[in-house]
Amino acid sequence: MDADTFFTLEQQEKIVAAIKEAEKNTSGEIRVHVEKKCAYDVRKRAAKVFTKLKMHKTELRNGILFYIATESHTFFLAGDKGIHEKVGQDFWEKVKDKTIAHFKEGKIAEGLAEAILECGDQLKKHFPYNSATDTNELSDEISFNNN
Repeated sequence: MDADTFFTLEQQEKIVAAIKEAEKNTSGEIRVHVEKKCAYDVRKRAAKVFTKLKMHKTELRNGILFYIATESHTFFLAGDKGIHEKVGQDFWEKVKDKTIAHFKEGKIAEGLAEAILECGDQLKKHFPYNSATDTNELSDEISFNNN
């Protein structure tokens, strides 16, 4: 199964809706990237995708990436410097563990949506939306790589 058909259209819409909701009251940015295989260390691959998606270019360095490799059964959650300094490693581990628990139950889209909203709460807390200066810097759509 290719990465872009891993989620049904309804599941994709649920995930994108969660991203839009999570970003509604913050300057933070959330992306979801799905690919078939992670051929090497997941942390390094997620970092490469983070850069490829230009997530490191947000003004306040407050981007969050949900990386999934479907055939490799790999998941990584990466936050840029600005948000990481605010929430710390324990937050990422807690969200990752809850998300993986959902995945193991077969509730992948639901787990992602819940985790996205939880990250959005932290983004709102630490990077509130400013209507005078904030713009949606990155796409809310899921990105795919059928490698």
